Amino acid sequence: MAVIEEFAPLALQEKWDNSGLCIGSPEDKVSSVLLGLDCTPELVDEAIACGADMIVTHHPLIFSGLKKISAEDLVGEAVVKAIRAGISVYAAHTSADKVIAGVSGAMAARLGLKGVRILDEDGEGTGLGVVGNLPEPMTAQDALELVKERFALKVVKSSKPVGCKIERVAMCGGSGGSLIGAARAAGAQLYISGDISYHNFFTPEGFMIMDIGHYESEIEIVDILFSLIKKNFPTFAVRITQNMQSNPIYYF
Repeated sequence: MAVIEEFAPLALQEKWDNSGLCIGSPEDKVSSVLLGLDCTPELVDEAIACGADMIVTHHPLIFSGLKKISAEDLVGEAVVKAIRAGISVYAAHTSADKVIAGVSGAMAARLGLKGVRILDEDGEGTGLGVVGNLPEPMTAQDALELVKERFALKVVKSSKPVGCKIERVAMCGGSGGSLIGAARAAGAQLYISGDISYHNFFTPEGFMIMDIGHYESEIEIVDILFSLIKKNFPTFAVRITQNMQSNPIYYF
């Protein structure tokens, strides 16, 4: 926990978030860790099968207060299974979103952005989203193809392509509709995020939005957390889930 929180301090998380240890005690003995994006019942089953006694995910298993814990719903089922198996569950959610080396920074690296900085700062070098410049200006069509290639996408939801060259790009992993205004204020011609609502696709001249999907924008954080733990504990048993394709959204 100390290693993860040095990278993504819990104090950075949003007020509505529930990052940190949601099941278990800091004093629990841990011999093996399993990492994934979401703590689903299937991920807990995998942890049990591989002998992991700690799960680390990006999305918290418990977001808000539970009125009951039962296997009748997916959250309750995961909680019950984890507690019965003695598995601790930890999440680095918006705490990992708000550091430059976290979710949005990884997105920027995929596109090779230069001069990357935090888009919506809330502290010294921390905050949500990032903004930077492409190595070379490109057309909207070329930008669409680049994004699809770098994020391994079959489809992209996009607003009307801009007629000008795109040079400055803003992005935010996960659900980033609230940062559209910040992206425009930062001079971006393109904003990339997930969970963008319908009306936001009515964009002004010279500005466009791409919705690449919540899962697709955040999945790299699993590799980042894996590398972080493995680097600090080289002899420790650290695994990434074998079911990395756990996106609950299907495209047909």
